[in-house]
Amino acid sequence: MNTLFWGAFASLFYIYLGYPLLLWFVRAIKGVKPVQRAPFEPQVTLIISAYNEAATIREKIENSLALQYPRDKLEILVVSDASSDETDQIVSEYAQQGVTLVRMKERRGKTIGLNHAVSIAKGTLVIFSDANAFYDENVVHRLAENFADPTVGYVTGASLYVETKSSFVGWCEDLYWNYDLKIKALESALGSMVGADGALYAIRKTLYTPLQYNDINDFVNPLQIIALGFRGVFEPQAVCHEKTVSQFGEEYRRKVRIVSRSVRGMMRVSVLLNPFRFGFYTLQLISHKLLRWLTPFFIVGAGVGNIALWSQNLFYQIFGILQVCFYLFALTGWLLAKKGMRSKIFYLPYYFCLMNVASLHGIWKSVRGSAPATWEPEREKKSAREKRRPV
Repeated sequence: MNTLFWGAFASLFYIYLGYPLLLWFVRAIKGVKPVQRAPFEPQVTLIISAYNEAATIREKIENSLALQYPRDKLEILVVSDASSDETDQIVSEYAQQGVTLVRMKERRGKTIGLNHAVSIAKGTLVIFSDANAFYDENVVHRLAENFADPTVGYVTGASLYVETKSSFVGWCEDLYWNYDLKIKALESALGSMVGADGALYAIRKTLYTPLQYNDINDFVNPLQIIALGFRGVFEPQAVCHEKTVSQFGEEYRRKVRIVSRSVRGMMRVSVLLNPFRFGFYTLQLISHKLLRWLTPFFIVGAGVGNIALWSQNLFYQIFGILQVCFYLFALTGWLLAKKGMRSKIFYLPYYFCLMNVASLHGIWKSVRGSAPATWEPEREKKSAREKRRPV
């Protein structure tokens, strides 16, 4: 029980504090591996993934057309995954302005749509985006200048959440995301970051390997590029803005989907787990992703070990009381959320617990082979629920 408790406790400490400190320490010792940035204006294709995005696609297209990049060097493709609303009609209105609608004949998921879109893209660089991600006007230049360095294979920008003050779910996610951006920056400074952001990342088109239908593109694709010997770097000056979710349930479903597909994706590129070939990057991948997904097991281990060791000394009793208080705060946060009441002090523990339950759920779905390749936008789910609701 001592081994169980201290092993779980050490793992949790390492995941959230030890790993960032390790990155900082290695950077202090080894220094930064610079990216040879330079002005660079290659042919670029912006691929926007959309499924029933009539509510936002017009604003997204207008935002894309306003990007400060030579229009003759920027191709805009909107991939519609067999949308059933007005998405396709809206996109078609912009055909004369150089926006191309790529409609999939049947709904097979975002990844299959991206495979097709990349195959017809004219750009030497491809930028992947979502319909609800709005870019600062200098994004393309900021991303492209990193590719002046021939060792760089992909670049991801910084997504910032908006309306976090109006949504406590968004406020919690924003705190977590800012923490994660700092880790990405540290990883990038040492060579390569882990994964990318599906709302804003760019690759060399020649490095794109067609993905399986259930691959999560912004995780598997970057890993494939690293496996080919190229770098993946973070560009903090390439910024996009996304609206936060408004309900904890939305964030839960998103987390389940991401983890379930990412676990299987890591196994697809498991060669990166060989430290004899990929050195420190293997430790980064295990620390940033695998161990974080396994956090629920460490939480349970710490709890079970603490219960068994309760009578041994005062330390275990104090630590046990702190654990109980934390979970009582989380329970209170859940009750407040159900009543529509807000409290930061209770929502943070609730968010932490909810996301780890979602991680456990995602692992289970991955093991069962039921990781989803498609999903409904949350507004579609809300509409369906309202239609089913009795009058």
